[in-house]
Amino acid sequence: MEFYGYRRPDGRVGIRNKVLILPASVCASDTTRIVAQQVVGSVTFSNQLGCSQVESDQQYTMDVMAGYAANPNVYGTVVVSLGCENCQMDLVVKAIQERTNKPLKQVIIQEAGGTLKAVEQAVRYAKQMVAEASLLQREKFPMSELILGTECGGSDPTSGLAANVLIGQLSDLMVKEGATSILSETTEFIGAEHILARRAATPEVHDRIFEIVHRYEKALSLVGEEVREGNPSPGNKAGGITTLEEKSLGCIHKGGHAPVNAVYDYAKQVEAHQGLVIMDTPGNDPSSVSAMVAGGAQVVVFSTGRGTPTGNPISPVIKITGNRITFANMEDNIDVDASPVIYGGDLEKMGDDLMELVSKVASGKQTKAESLGYVEMAIARVCNFV
Repeated sequence: MEFYGYRRPDGRVGIRNKVLILPASVCASDTTRIVAQQVVGSVTFSNQLGCSQVESDQQYTMDVMAGYAANPNVYGTVVVSLGCENCQMDLVVKAIQERTNKPLKQVIIQEAGGTLKAVEQAVRYAKQMVAEASLLQREKFPMSELILGTECGGSDPTSGLAANVLIGQLSDLMVKEGATSILSETTEFIGAEHILARRAATPEVHDRIFEIVHRYEKALSLVGEEVREGNPSPGNKAGGITTLEEKSLGCIHKGGHAPVNAVYDYAKQVEAHQGLVIMDTPGNDPSSVSAMVAGGAQVVVFSTGRGTPTGNPISPVIKITGNRITFANMEDNIDVDASPVIYGGDLEKMGDDLMELVSKVASGKQTKAESLGYVEMAIARVCNFV
């Protein structure tokens, strides 16, 4: 199977052709919003971080910013900073250039002379990039060029019984095509980590799976908290999930049956053509999706039993539910009804159909989250602000 995308100068292939107006900190976020509103073809997001952070916490923010700019769905980036934040312009630019060689411009609000002058400068840069991007033509590529992110949110029992099973079927098909599929949400491995570890391709991967789970639990215990106090969520419980272990056993179905070939830290660059890999992310949906997109995922498949409208500013998010009532209630938000898996549907055929949908989305078909303009995102935290 194939799709039509854009070859980038760094060799990777994008499925969207966006210009990113990147806020280096919370103090630049409103400015980038004003810029993006004036430039058709550009995107931005609200960055609530970028300052008053210790080094390890700031690194998550830096990795997401650099990864967003490097994601192949982005043609080029205009970085906007205030000028005095922790995430200084030179640090952000260096982090981006370490990942990609795509077009890059920078605007510092304090040096430009305030908001209006910074906006004028950034709009000029962005419009020039959009014009350049518009000249690119889609070309045919094999599915092996894709990095697939997998996510679940607002889960209920149908997620583990149907939607995640279907995503696992898709993941196996993508692996067979030579692509990369990312399994995320470390907190939702707890109670099932030994099952994933048995599928590790190497002893090192086996040990890393246990390491990220234990590290996550330890981090919460250091502040006197227990992961099971917040997971499953109230919505999960109302839907019928009673324990974290139940949720985890459903979550890992998204990884299908392939060997686990690598474990990546949060928002680090993921290699193409690597089969099934794991990324260490929270169970929180926007921050988990952000990490995979920063890692290079051009498309995300997202299961939801209860229903959620979540999208992403950089990569299209395909919504799948195993709950036919949710599909009927939230058809505006859900792209795929996986409930036939529960009622005797042909899983193999449904997997092929989902693969075809991924190909169409990769070739330009809008997801429902895209058509509604959903671009919310979040970045994981290590600790409180300083």
